[in-house]
This record gives sequence, C-alpha cells and structure tokens, in this order.
Amino acid sequence: MTMLVHEADIKAQTETQAELLTRYRRIRGETEQLVDPLSAEDMQLQSMPDASPSKWHLAHTSWFFETFILQPNLPDYRLFDPGYHHLFNSYYNSLGTPFSRPQRGLLSRPDLDSVFAYRSAVDRQMNRLLAGQPLSPNLEALVVLGLNHEQQHQELLLTDIKHAFSINPVLPAYTDYSPEDDDSVDTTDMRWLQIPSGEYAIGSDGDHFCFDNESPPHRQLLQDFQIASRLVSNGEYLEFIEDGGYREPRLWLSDGWAWLQRQRIDKPLYWQQREGRWYQFTLSGLQPLQGPEPACHLNFYEADAYATWAGKRLPSEFEWEVAACLHHQPDQLAKANLLEKRQFRPLAADHGQTQFLGDLWEWTSSAYLPYPGFRASADAVGEYNGKFMCNQKVLRGGSCVTPADHIRMSYRNFFYPHQSWQFTGIRLAGDLL
Repeated sequence: MTMLVHEADIKAQTETQAELLTRYRRIRGETEQLVDPLSAEDMQLQSMPDASPSKWHLAHTSWFFETFILQPNLPDYRLFDPGYHHLFNSYYNSLGTPFSRPQRGLLSRPDLDSVFAYRSAVDRQMNRLLAGQPLSPNLEALVVLGLNHEQQHQELLLTDIKHAFSINPVLPAYTDYSPEDDDSVDTTDMRWLQIPSGEYAIGSDGDHFCFDNESPPHRQLLQDFQIASRLVSNGEYLEFIEDGGYREPRLWLSDGWAWLQRQRIDKPLYWQQREGRWYQFTLSGLQPLQGPEPACHLNFYEADAYATWAGKRLPSEFEWEVAACLHHQPDQLAKANLLEKRQFRPLAADHGQTQFLGDLWEWTSSAYLPYPGFRASADAVGEYNGKFMCNQKVLRGGSCVTPADHIRMSYRNFFYPHQSWQFTGIRLAGDLL
C-alpha cells in the first residue's frame, strides 16, 4: 500500500529518529495513563452514536499504526488479529467497510486484556521499526501523523467518558480534583482587541507539522474588526438564560430553533438546577457552577444565539487566526490550560491572558471548507479530513483536554452545529463601522 502525506507534513520533520521513538513512547504512554482511573466496565461504555468506548479508542489508535505503517513497511509483519481490521477501522471506506459506529459499545469481545495485548504487540513492532534503519521522509511523516491522530483520540477519550458518566444517576467522577468555589472572584474585564483591515497570511507555512486541511497557505482580505480578549463566562451566559434567551426565536437561526424545540433544550449540556442553585457536571463530578469560568459545552446554535443577544457575532476562522497571531504572548503556550495541566475543565481568565490557546475550542462562523488549492491525497490517508468538508463549522484554539504539543494557531477543528459534547465555547467579535 503506497501512502502519501501532504508535502507540508514531510517538510516539518526535523527531529531525529531517536527523538521520534522517545516521542512515540511518551504519547502512547499518555493514552494509557488517561484510562488508569477507569474500570473495564467504564471503558465499554458508549453513551451516544457520536461517542466511542474508551476500549475502542485504545484499539483504533493501534489499528492506525498497524494498518498504515507496520503492515506496508515490515515485510515479516503479521497481523495481530485479522478480524481487528474490520472492528477498529473508523471511517476508511477505501480499506473496507468499517464496523457500525453507533454499535461500537456492543463489542464486548475482544475483551480489554486483548486490546491491551494488541497495543503492546503494535508498540513492540513500532519500537523495532523506529530503532532500525533510517525511515524515508514519507514514512517518518506517517509516524508523526499517527502520533497526532493518537492525541486527537486522547481528547476524544476524555470527552466521551464525560458524556457517559453524565448519564449515570450517581454522577461519578473521573478525577478527584475539585476547584474552590470562585464565584466571589471578579471575572476579568472583557476588552476589545482592534484588528485593522488588510490582507493576511492564513494557514500553515509547513515549518511544523500540520494536517492537510491547514494548507495550502493563502492570503485573506479582512475588514476592520474587533474581537473579545477572553471567552464568554458562565455568569454572562447565565444572564442570557435568565433573560429568556432559550425562549426567544428571533435570536436563533432557523435550524437552531428547530433543534432547540425538537430536543426541548433550555440550558447548556451538563447544567442543572437544584434547589435554586446552578450546578455543572464535570470530570470531577457534579460541581457548583463557577461564574467566572468560561461557559462550555455549547453548540454552534447556542453560541450564535448568545452572540446575537449580546449585539455581537462570532468571528470567522480567518479573523480568529489573525487575532490570535497578532496577540500572541511569548509564554502563552506554557500558561495555557491544556491537557498537561490536568485541570480537565476551563478556567477563568487570568488578567492579561487572552485564552486563544486552551480552555475551550471556540466556534467560528466559518463553514468547514477546503483552502484554495487544497487537494486530498488519492490514497486512504486522503480520507482523514477532506471528505468531511460539508455541513460542519470550524473551531479554533484547543481545549483543556488538548495536548500542548498538538495545538497551533492554524489548527482547524470541525464539528456539526448541533454537537456540544466537546469542550466548546464562545469568543465574541464585532464590526468596526
């Protein structure tokens, strides 16, 4: 099987093969650390069609390395179990018909021990490959793609188990971290960052790893605009609720109002009221709603309705990228609330912090479409991003469960407008007239 990777990915590989092996071991180990708090029963759960069991995530990420790297490149490689090729294929139709996504939770066999044995077997062979003869640039790029793919599933693993736990009436906690009640802390004032009109560079320049949907780089003409210095807080979103935001059809897009009526929605996912007080389900279990923290698990319809209510709008993905780059702070990545901080929830903005990286994925108004000149590769890897460029919206910036070395300003995440189980929030924008 010949595998092709975007040229920008190949240019981005600057680490030695020994460093790549160290990175491989670290990222694969991180995934297994993330499931340490879970029982075998927890890892079997699938709470909705959009989510997957933790056990499936563990297997699928190994399937990726076996299918795209080991099988084509180690002449003596033997599949761990030929049946896994069907069970743990996600959506690569050119490789065969994947097992039904909504039914992944029904796969009680193979059991968890077998899945861990699969991971160990794949790791042994990947260690042999990476410690052996020098890799071609294309093969090295595929390994890096596989590691970034695994980091995507680390984030999905946490968001999926959070949704599953939220349905359990005992509201179990993934972690015992519990923040102090900070409702008495003033929310950092929202400032408006002014961005002048001009023609700006958008997308990855190929100096670091990127997914194919982040390229080719191109120029984008923007008019003067302003963008908020931080994310919308729980307290601010609560004002929207109390002002009847979920009952006023004029605030909502037609599809959003239809979704709201059909699902009978009157508050964000994971919010609930008990004896007149608001609570929010978190990976630490049910906790009092923290007013200064960013409002999270909002879908695009809710984000757009709030922006309309506030007299603003959502930024385009190009406005977001330009603003994030222009207001980049030297220590921004180190201070960002990402997976390594182990907070597992968005945090109130510190004074001066713009939150462009971490805390929450931020909805933009942009449809998920190809950049000018984009071409998906003609092989199976070409199914990674390009075929999803329809009916979805772009999100930017990463979240509190995104690995730090996985996020960048040009990263384009994408979800359907009704989806809210990911760590998603709102940054407002406005026109300068």
